Amino acid sequence: MMQNTVLTCLADYEAAARLRLPADIWAYLNAGAADGLSQQANGQAAERLTLWPRVLRSTAGSDASVMLWGERHASPVLIGPTAYHRLAHPEGELASVMAAAALQAGMVVSTLSSLPLESIATRAQCPLWFQLYLQRRRDITLDLVRRAEAAGYRALMVTVDAPIQGARNAEQRAGFRLPAGVEAANLVDYPAAPGGDHLAAGQSVFALPGVQAAPTWEDLAWLSGQTCLPVIVKGILHPLDVQPALDAGAAGVVVSNHGGRVLDTVPATLDALPLVVEAVAGRVPVLVDGGIRRGTDILKALALGAQAVLIGRPVLHGLAVGGASGVAHVLHLLRAELEMAMVLAGLRTLEEVRSGSVLAPGRLPPAASPAATAGAASETAA
Repeated sequence: MMQNTVLTCLADYEAAARLRLPADIWAYLNAGAADGLSQQANGQAAERLTLWPRVLRSTAGSDASVMLWGERHASPVLIGPTAYHRLAHPEGELASVMAAAALQAGMVVSTLSSLPLESIATRAQCPLWFQLYLQRRRDITLDLVRRAEAAGYRALMVTVDAPIQGARNAEQRAGFRLPAGVEAANLVDYPAAPGGDHLAAGQSVFALPGVQAAPTWEDLAWLSGQTCLPVIVKGILHPLDVQPALDAGAAGVVVSNHGGRVLDTVPATLDALPLVVEAVAGRVPVLVDGGIRRGTDILKALALGAQAVLIGRPVLHGLAVGGASGVAHVLHLLRAELEMAMVLAGLRTLEEVRSGSVLAPGRLPPAASPAATAGAASETAA
C-alpha cells in the first residue's frame, strides 16, 4: 500500500493508481472511446437513481451471497475480464486471482491476459470463468476453449461488442504501446491473423480484415455446440439481441458497453439493464458491468434485475496500488458497502432487493411500481 494514503473507497484507489502509473498506461487502462461520454454515463446512471429505504426491519443473520450456474459466491461482485494485468503490477493476474480467492469472489480471465490461462488456474481457489474473443479461425477458438476446459474453468464469457477496436483518442494521444515483457500470453503460440486492422489513408473501415471476418450469431451457435460449459454472452445493450443470443445457446447475458471503450454515446448499462431484463423474462441470469464504484451502485443494479455485477477498472487500480492486497481491499470495500446499504435500507435478502421496491418512486421499472410492491412489502414486513 502507499504510505500516508488513506484508502477508504474505490475513488481513493483510482486517485492513488493514477499517481503510480505512467501516463500512457493510465490512458490505456482508463480512457473511454472517443469523447468518453458513455464511460461517464455509466457512473451518472447510478447517480440518477435514488434509494427508498424501509426502517425497523431486522437484518440480523442476512447474507448477500448469490448462486450462479450452480456455484455459490459470497457476494454478487465478480472480477470482470480486463486485459494485461501486468500493466498494473508485475504479478498481474496471479495477484488478482489470489485476491479473488481471499474474498471468495469469482473471476473472469481475459483472452488478453498477460499470463497464460493455465498458470492463472493453478493459483485459483475460486470459481474461474474464461472470457473469449471469437477468433477469425475456428480451430484457434476451439483450442482456447479446450485449454480453458482442461484447466478447470467453469464457464465461457463470449464478448460480442468489439469486432474491432473503437476510437481510443486518449490512448492514441498518450502514444501507448505494450511495454517489453507484457503480451497476450494466451495467443502467442497461434499464427497472427493475416492483414492487421490498421486503417491506411483513404481505406474504408468496411474493408478491414476484422470487419470482413467479424463473428455472427451463427458462430455463437457453433461455439455453444462445442462445449458443455455455460456460454455467457457479454456486450448486450439492445433488448432485440436477447432472443438471438438465447437461440444461439446463451446460458446468460451481460449487459455491457465495454466500459465505454468501444463505441461512444451508447446507453449507460444501468439504463439498458431493465429493458434487457424484461426481454430475458427470467429464462437465464443477467449480469451487468460498467461504472460500478459503490455498494449502492450494486444495490441499484440488483434492484433493476441483475443477478450480479462485474468490476473491471477498480481491480486494476487496486493492483497498481497494492497488488493482491489492493485488489482484495477493493472487493472487501464493495461487499461491505453493499451489506451496509442492505442493512440501512431494511433489505434482508437479495431477492428483496430484486423486488425493485428499494428504488425511489419515479425511478422504478413498471413491474416494480409502488402500487405493485405495496402488497408484497406488507407481507414481508418484520
